[in-house]
Amino acid sequence: MRFTLRQLEVFAAVATQGNVSRAAQTLALSQSAASTSLSELERSISTLLFDRVGKRLNLNSAGQQLLPQALALLEQAREIEALLNGKSGFRSLAVGATLTVGNYLATLLLGKFMQNHPECRVSLHVSNTEQMVQQIARYELDLGLIEGDCQHPDIIVRHWVDDELVVFCAPEHPLAKRGQATTEELCREAWILREKGSGTRLTFDQAMRHHLSQLNIRLELEHTEAIKRAVESGLGISCISRLALRDAFRRGSLVAVETPQLDLLRQFQFIWNRQKNQTAAMAEFLELCKALTSNVARSDQIVLPMLN
Repeated sequence: MRFTLRQLEVFAAVATQGNVSRAAQTLALSQSAASTSLSELERSISTLLFDRVGKRLNLNSAGQQLLPQALALLEQAREIEALLNGKSGFRSLAVGATLTVGNYLATLLLGKFMQNHPECRVSLHVSNTEQMVQQIARYELDLGLIEGDCQHPDIIVRHWVDDELVVFCAPEHPLAKRGQATTEELCREAWILREKGSGTRLTFDQAMRHHLSQLNIRLELEHTEAIKRAVESGLGISCISRLALRDAFRRGSLVAVETPQLDLLRQFQFIWNRQKNQTAAMAEFLELCKALTSNVARSDQIVLPMLN
């Protein structure tokens, strides 16, 4: 064989970091050792894998073809190493989740997974759908749990469970007494919404696509809890997942405003890179997710510990 696993490891790190120095730091190597390893790999296969642009290294077409295969081989090598060391093969699991899924479902599921596999190094990264898709495409995460749309050609998307957004307001708001509103009435209100790029905002914008120019958007916030507090304070009305509002509705601190004219249904979905080797940890975590939602039609029907 003309290459070593260490050379592939250096190549993958440089591809991810875009810089030999940063790649060397992640691998606990000197910069010269990392640079030599990469040069030896390219020389052994008689092919350049990067375009050099100043200090930045960008994958060329050959490098792009090699990267997914190299990552899969490295993952398999780590699983073999774990097995040879007497471990279960559950070496690591990097999960990404969008805000609603991350706050209300992912932590519970990962907690159960970690109880079953305390030897596994687990990480959770929470961001919006747009950022999550890019992280999966760049192989920075093993698996993503999203609430928005994904059309990326390199990513596999699988349905998990249905979800529904709901418009809501403070108990003192005039709409609270009626409990519902027409689209025309909604256009007269001040809105507090999630930021663009989030799955929640995408679903809302699609539902209100014929009226977006008429909306008075007072605030755009990145955090669901901040939106709930702002609405409780009387700053406006909003629209987020029913899952995130269950306890607030029970307490009466917020009130649902039904909107028969709007389609606010969406799906929570699993995503992973189609070139990614599906590890045993990924497979078991997916099964945990499916088991949690096996007997429900919608996310807000999932039995969970009391939410704040």
